Amino acid sequence: MKSMSNVDIYTISDELNNLLKGARVDKSFQPTKDIVVMRFHVPGTGRVDLVMQCGFRIHTSQYPLENPTTPPTFPMLLRKRVKGAHVESIKQHNFDRVVEIRVKKDQYYTIIVELFDKGNIILLDDENNIILPLKRKQLSSRDISSKREYAFPEERGINPITVTEGELKEVFENADSDVVRTLAMNGLGSLYAEEIIERANEKVEVDKNTPTNELSDEQISEIYKALKELFDNLKNGEIKPQIVKKDSKEDVIPLDLVKYQEFEKTYFTNFNEACDEFYSKKVNTTIKDVKEAAWNKKVNKFEKRLKLQQETLDNFARTIEDSQHKGEVIYSNYPTIENIINVVNSARGKDYSYSEIGKILKKAKKEGMAEAQIYESIDKMGVLTLDIDDTKLVIDPKLTIPENAETYYEKAKKAKRKTKGALIAIENTKKQLEDIKSKKEIAMEHVSVPRKRVKKNLKWYEKLRWFISSDDVLVVGGRDANSNEDIVKKYLDPNDIYLHADIHGASSTAIKLNGTELNDNLLKESGEFAASFSSAWSMGFTTQDVFWVHPDQVSKTPEAGEFLAKGSFVIRGHRNYIRGARVKLAVGIVDYEGKRIMAGPIEAVEAHCDNYVVLKPGFTKKEAIAKKILHKINEDDLLTLDDIIRVLPSGKCDIDEDYHQRKKYEKY
Repeated sequence: MKSMSNVDIYTISDELNNLLKGARVDKSFQPTKDIVVMRFHVPGTGRVDLVMQCGFRIHTSQYPLENPTTPPTFPMLLRKRVKGAHVESIKQHNFDRVVEIRVKKDQYYTIIVELFDKGNIILLDDENNIILPLKRKQLSSRDISSKREYAFPEERGINPITVTEGELKEVFENADSDVVRTLAMNGLGSLYAEEIIERANEKVEVDKNTPTNELSDEQISEIYKALKELFDNLKNGEIKPQIVKKDSKEDVIPLDLVKYQEFEKTYFTNFNEACDEFYSKKVNTTIKDVKEAAWNKKVNKFEKRLKLQQETLDNFARTIEDSQHKGEVIYSNYPTIENIINVVNSARGKDYSYSEIGKILKKAKKEGMAEAQIYESIDKMGVLTLDIDDTKLVIDPKLTIPENAETYYEKAKKAKRKTKGALIAIENTKKQLEDIKSKKEIAMEHVSVPRKRVKKNLKWYEKLRWFISSDDVLVVGGRDANSNEDIVKKYLDPNDIYLHADIHGASSTAIKLNGTELNDNLLKESGEFAASFSSAWSMGFTTQDVFWVHPDQVSKTPEAGEFLAKGSFVIRGHRNYIRGARVKLAVGIVDYEGKRIMAGPIEAVEAHCDNYVVLKPGFTKKEAIAKKILHKINEDDLLTLDDIIRVLPSGKCDIDEDYHQRKKYEKY
């Protein structure tokens, strides 16, 4: 994957500054060891994700990456220090491959994104001291460690936006290389160095391999004009972001280039969007391969084990066959073997060494003695190696013929005993191998390859909490203080019903009756909805009292001397209570003005869809539980992870497996 050039970074930085200046910093994530994602809230736009990959890229992205369950240290520190801060500026440092993101909270902080070499992401305080780097590095000229003053990389090259003709001429005079290399090594890179020379060639002939000290004043002047013509477009913001493609070559660039005039071009509204499509697509294609490689490593472990176990079993079979055969050969050649044993023992009785005995037997074999023809060798311990009909036998003269044969038979018996254990081990390994292959297959089916996050045109009620009751009545609730305020001021009609959990921190809820008569079932379901979307959920309650009143009892006018915060209201008159409303929800896809995800009381969801998941207050983080829900209910890839997270209550959840087991049992 190509790294962003200095030109790319100049364009991206300018766009990011225009987009994110004044934006509020939200959470930060670290999907991989070298990618950090910072989330921003831009007034009037909403969520914007900024992807920063060390040494490669920085751009906004519509392709959310899967985050680890436990955030690493660096994004956690970013959350602690800069969450809630506002962006002051985003700029490129000296036309280098370094981006500075300056934000203000309790003090000024700077996030440095280094995109040269292997790159880095570094958080600085207002005195330019390093709070924490993503990667600690100690170089001869720079120490990237906590509590050290941050030093920018040594300034080099030219800034094509501001360079003068005289400065360019001086660069050529001091260089000892050809013209294309000189331009490339001075911050322009090979692509733009060759582009400048091609444009200059339209006016005067310039060979890119010409040594710089041989360039004429006219050639230098035309090279400078070509450079200014190209980069004045950047300076004036006249860019044409595009992805170019020809055969296997593909690139992303912010300008029309002569070098790519024969390439197929896809244009984009801004360079961030072009970079997102270019880089995210490449990252997405590798995600499945990386995860599959990890699973293959586990599978290979069992396959190697099975192979070794099978080889061991085969060795046991050969040992059994070979040992039994050798035992039989010993008995079938009893006299011959006995004769040579007697020769050895007799010689030992006359104080001959085994070495001397070996020489005597070797000589006898050479001279044609029949008894010596089976002799091969004798070691220093007196153990004979005999060759009978191409069968090698190891015979100990200290043992009898039956004892020597029994040695081989015992070896065969031992191998037989081990064969039983090997067969059991092979069966176990085969089961484990099948199990891991099955898990791999399931995991690969559920690999979460990032899909482009498309902003959906939500219905008015989807911007709130909502559900359709089993009686087909719409019930809406607030998501926060602002939408709680809207529930009463904008959506609560005179004939509706207002509900609120009898606890601090709850959603203002409205039953949109629209002429329907209020009934106990509707109140029960709405009460469960109001109870579940309250702080009772995050506190782990199983039930919660809920009260309901008529709209004319809900007032924004406080008592004398009191103050009402945004989203708070005064309830006057008698309150009707729904005691012990169940704190539990179901999530499924319903067909209400088109297919859409709905979270509501179990009976309401059951009435409108067959495939749903029941949730209860628990211990699993939203992202993790949302992935499980996505795999269970996603029809025709209708939903994204964000769609599910959006409808979940505040706090951790668990799937109510007991409920689903009971339902499964009831079917039978």
